[in-house]
Amino acid sequence: MIFPRQNTRKILLGSTEVGGDAPISVQSMTNTDTSDAESTIRQIEELSSAGCEIVRVAVKDRECVKELRKIISSSPVPVVADVHFDYRLAVAAVQSGVQGLRINPGNIGSKQKIEEVVRCAQDHGVPIRIGVNAGSLEKDLEAEYGPTVKALVGSALRHVSLLESLGFYQIKVSLKSSDVMTVVQGYTELSERVDYPLHLGVTEAGTVLSGSTKSAVALGILLSRGIGDTIRISLTGPPVQEVKVAYWILQSLGLKKRCGVEIVSCPTCGRCRWDLLQIAEEIEKRVSHVDKHLKVAVMGCSVNGPGEARHADIGISGGEKEFLLFKKGHVVNRLPREEIVEALIREIDDY
Repeated sequence: MIFPRQNTRKILLGSTEVGGDAPISVQSMTNTDTSDAESTIRQIEELSSAGCEIVRVAVKDRECVKELRKIISSSPVPVVADVHFDYRLAVAAVQSGVQGLRINPGNIGSKQKIEEVVRCAQDHGVPIRIGVNAGSLEKDLEAEYGPTVKALVGSALRHVSLLESLGFYQIKVSLKSSDVMTVVQGYTELSERVDYPLHLGVTEAGTVLSGSTKSAVALGILLSRGIGDTIRISLTGPPVQEVKVAYWILQSLGLKKRCGVEIVSCPTCGRCRWDLLQIAEEIEKRVSHVDKHLKVAVMGCSVNGPGEARHADIGISGGEKEFLLFKKGHVVNRLPREEIVEALIREIDDY
């Protein structure tokens, strides 16, 4: 099912379209020290290989700025500079050639400083993401409303108005909280008030398990409502994991299909008499770089075997004495445990 997208303005990060009729983009952020250009470039390349389409780097000091040109020239995807507190770093990052800028106007300084950043971005054709965060709201909004939907939306609208008053409209907005329903309600309300592209995410979502769950709930609701133009899954874990989870969410909603093998496997139960988890993880790892649109089923027993997995292209199901290898729900071979994985991999390679 394809969900009707809310109509937003289109902006460009380099040559990458965001908003309008452009596909939803997957974003992540490096966790390297940006002043270490080689490590940062390697991680960007790893992220790009996993499917990341926009990457953000932390620009925390002048040493980071010095390396930006090298990073940008080597990056296969647009680079967004993430800047807090020091407006001069934002200006320097734009001058260094970043394709996007992320600032939280609530901590970037006075109106005069924000104006200088905006003028520089305007001159260089660089979009600005207004990054509103529940943990860094303006003091007056925090004092009056606390970290609520009203405060988050109010902060976003305040800064959108400021940039518009300066004649700047290349805007993307994010409105993040660690609370799932605050994220859902906040973005829903904001989408009714502005037509700028929205970057979705749950901030400080947690570890891979808890963070993926919270993000899937919040973003699943929003994306099903047609809200969202770029997404990031913020996890306490390897950035590549963020990209994988983002694709799982988008694929589950039918909003993106990346060329690759999709593994479907059943939950374990008392009927399963073999190491299903170990085998499933081994297969998933071995096919992670296979560039084919395939659905592969790894099923625990005959109950969840070819019948329930008949929509898979290829699959296996286990038993006490032998495994079944099947295609499109039809058994094509019966093999012992020690031969089944290699047989499945050969079938995938030959498919």
